[in-house]
Amino acid sequence: MATPEYAISQQPGMKAAYPPPAASAVPVPPGYVPPQVPAMMPTPQRVPGCPPGLEYLTQINQLLVHQQVELAEVVLGWETNNRYIIKNSVGQQVYYAKEENDCCNRQCCGPNRSFVLHIQDNLGQEVITITRPLRCGYCCCPCCLQELEVQSPPGNPIGYVIQNWHPFLPKFTIQNERREPVLKIEGPFCSCKCCSDVNFEVKDLSETANVGRISKQWMGVLREAYTDADNFGINFPMDLDVKIKAVMLGACFLIDFMFFEHSK
Repeated sequence: MATPEYAISQQPGMKAAYPPPAASAVPVPPGYVPPQVPAMMPTPQRVPGCPPGLEYLTQINQLLVHQQVELAEVVLGWETNNRYIIKNSVGQQVYYAKEENDCCNRQCCGPNRSFVLHIQDNLGQEVITITRPLRCGYCCCPCCLQELEVQSPPGNPIGYVIQNWHPFLPKFTIQNERREPVLKIEGPFCSCKCCSDVNFEVKDLSETANVGRISKQWMGVLREAYTDADNFGINFPMDLDVKIKAVMLGACFLIDFMFFEHSK
């Protein structure tokens, strides 16, 4: 009985009848860029008294927050759960954040919606949970201003971000786990700036000295016009308490929803 051709091609010393195509022969769409695996920040040693997962923050004085572009939002204008990649100053991924919300809340309440943000480390473990209750989005209602709670590990509050009433300026107070004021945040009169970053200054309690900054970074005309996916930079002192660093990260998300999370 004749040996099948595919069997002959597998015999030692014989050339395959139908060799697999070379990688270079596979057609690639024009402009295709293969997905890049993000570099991960090495896991540092545990620090005594530091909540698990926050030891990453002991070695950095800057975080870069990149909101991922959602195709459904760009094409259909349909609000989806926000997702963010959080990196250090050299581009290594530190955390990954994803919003938990229901469709009705997202579509009906828009940027004023309540939410829960789950922040995971590079091992997939949830290390920070951020919760925002539903509050009025207008500064003319000083009795119902924005508030945000940061937990680490999940279920253990480590700080709060409280909006302060002001007729013209965005102002916030960062509190520790005992609700004691630690830092102040002051934003610009107008958060709509073309071709430049929008800076929210982090100050001491006297509001006379700057100790950090939360910046919404300008990303170009097309992306600014057609998406609400934003990039932020967070700067803080290296020796700042890691819990307060995590609360500043929560403040960045609150600022994003309040001032930049709008339909294009």
